[in-house]
Amino acid sequence: MKYVDAHIHLSDEEYASCVDEVIAEAKTANVVATVSNSVDLKTSKGNLALVERYPGLVYVALGIHPWNVQMLTDKELEETIKFIREQQGNEGVVAIGEIGLDSKYMPIWDRQMMVFDRMLHLAEELNLPTVVHSRGVTEQIIDMLPSYSVKNVLLHWFSNPISALPRAIDKGYYITEGPTAVYSDGIQDVVRKVPLDKLMTETDGPVRYFRPPFKGAKTTPAFIPTVVKTVAELKGMDGVDVAKQMATNFERFFAVKLN
Repeated sequence: MKYVDAHIHLSDEEYASCVDEVIAEAKTANVVATVSNSVDLKTSKGNLALVERYPGLVYVALGIHPWNVQMLTDKELEETIKFIREQQGNEGVVAIGEIGLDSKYMPIWDRQMMVFDRMLHLAEELNLPTVVHSRGVTEQIIDMLPSYSVKNVLLHWFSNPISALPRAIDKGYYITEGPTAVYSDGIQDVVRKVPLDKLMTETDGPVRYFRPPFKGAKTTPAFIPTVVKTVAELKGMDGVDVAKQMATNFERFFAVKLN
């Protein structure tokens, strides 16, 4: 079986000393493609270096994460947008991400909105899909997105409210879920409700998971086979069929052809 990790942060400092090991583990686990998401200009540049280092296995999303907005200067915002524009035509760049909004940072809400708007317009300009962070504000984001002509939308680690899920699916948005699907009742409910052709697997590494079977382990794409097994159980399907559909969804959403 071939597996995909549609959302990870390989340019994070936590992976800096072990990225070769992480990639080797991914290959051993038959993970054939990953999308490494950026959070700022530095990680955007770092991710592009990984594309060159691991062609065909690492693809990237470039953008500014809402967590970084409070530290973002106007100069860095413009430099980041310029840098992303310069990558137009780079086959390794498959999305704008990770971008979005986060309710934890309400004091800088207006600035979050401004940066998100700039990133969405950039996705329109470059005709790229978007990878969206929506903690605590999923409904607002679902309401906002139709006013933009973005190619496609991935709601990464969708958790709640579950009442917003049918609207997201009706709009054709994709959902990613990861290791929490193995033990979280809420995430399992999401997995059951999402049509398989709109679902992809992720790890969101280096985020750590503190429940078995992942407790104490460094997060790597090698977790994905366990996630696929769980999705198959929740859907009452064969794992081979689920893995094939995840790969098909990955190719369709990110407009790539897997090896």
